[in-house]
Amino acid sequence: MTLPQLALSSLAIGLVIGIGLSLLVVWAYRARARAEEETSLEIPAGINDVLGSMDDAACVVDSSGLVLAASQAATRFGIEVGSTLDNPELRQLVRGVKAAGGSRTDSFRITRGGLSLDPRLVSARASVIAARLVLLIIRDVTEQERLDQMRRDFVANTSHELKTPVGAVSLLAEAIESAADDPAQVRIFAARISAEAGRLGQLTGRIMSLSRLQAEDGLTEVAPLAIDEVIASSIEAHVVQADSAGVELARGGDRGIWVRGDAQILVEAVGNLIANAIVYSPRGSRVGVGVKADGEIVEIAVSDQGIGISEADRERIFERFYRADEARSRRTGGTGLGLSIVKHATQRHGGEVRLWSRPGRGSTFTIRLPRIETPGHVDSDKKSKKKRARKAAKAAASARVRNGERA
Repeated sequence: MTLPQLALSSLAIGLVIGIGLSLLVVWAYRARARAEEETSLEIPAGINDVLGSMDDAACVVDSSGLVLAASQAATRFGIEVGSTLDNPELRQLVRGVKAAGGSRTDSFRITRGGLSLDPRLVSARASVIAARLVLLIIRDVTEQERLDQMRRDFVANTSHELKTPVGAVSLLAEAIESAADDPAQVRIFAARISAEAGRLGQLTGRIMSLSRLQAEDGLTEVAPLAIDEVIASSIEAHVVQADSAGVELARGGDRGIWVRGDAQILVEAVGNLIANAIVYSPRGSRVGVGVKADGEIVEIAVSDQGIGISEADRERIFERFYRADEARSRRTGGTGLGLSIVKHATQRHGGEVRLWSRPGRGSTFTIRLPRIETPGHVDSDKKSKKKRARKAAKAAASARVRNGERA
């Protein structure tokens, strides 16, 4: 082999060896990078910023379920950085996603903040964001489920409640037709038709009131409102009912308190409480309506000495069409919407309703509303300030004149 050929052969062999070594080094670096990636617990850039801006509960966990990062809302479910997922459904969801890759969404009930009596329906989505990291997003859909259930119950109950008086009117009309030759029976059936028609009108009116309160523009005439006028109107509207039931209506507490709201809605809300108190009070008892100013809050309490409300019924007493005493409500023509109207009316005015009750001792419903300053006092204060300012200006001008200054 000649010298040039030997040189070319050596060059070719060196080139092959160089390329092989280069490929080996690249492969080694890639293998090392893959190994580091598979064992790394470093959170990808931007994840912490995303978690910090989320309203839903979310966290990043490793293969063992250790929480490496979490949003502020995650603390509601007991998920904090440095802790491990203690919920078996969440752990199973993370393991399943780790094994299959990609993402997966499940719905189940979990406890919130360690309270076993407060199970929450959640929609949990787990996504793999790194070889050993999983992003878990937990959305609480309990309220949505409750609203959907209330909507279904409302439709079902409304159709049932409307069907009863409509069916009664139809049957009574047929009875009148068959008893046309008996004036006494006709008068009896006509009176019952009138009663059923009144109940139907009351029910549809209550449904319309509740729908108006739940609409976005539920409060149309908001203005400063004297609580004294609300209480007086509510009591006056139920004097006849109280006299018929042999129940005394008593008004007490603070006076001269003002709120901002819709007079018609608040009178109806307080009136509903008074009407319920009268219905569930024994003859010879008293229904009290009291007003109390508590700082920036005004409390309107309606108390009775009636049968009270059991603990099992207190949680549902403000639901639509719910009746603690079904037989009594039917007998008195109750619609089961009064307390629901009270609740929504109070909430639309920025307040709340509280209940105290003991079976056999009576009940007290308390409406709490934001209080405002008395408009008359505000005007008088402004006038006083202006008068004092004018006096001060005159006094200053007189002093300047006495001192030889130009007024």
